[in-house]
Amino acid sequence: MERKVTKFGNSLGITMTDALKQIGLNQGDTVNIEVSPDSAEIIIKKSTKVSLPVGISPDFMTALTDVIEEYDQTLQGLKDR
Repeated sequence: MERKVTKFGNSLGITMTDALKQIGLNQGDTVNIEVSPDSAEIIIKKSTKVSLPVGISPDFMTALTDVIEEYDQTLQGLKDR
């Protein structure tokens, strides 16, 4: 699927309704966007809402997310061993 980058107000963007529908996204859904400058790739993933178990604080989840993001490459390397 090839698209042209278009100006939307003060922003640049692309339309990709069919691609978003293929991964189950609808208007108002939240996504995670990963950018890899080295490979010139942008990865869009549908966010999933998760309820925290009793006793797990939002601060713990924030700290855990920060660690995962910081050590993502290392964790991926361990997974692929």
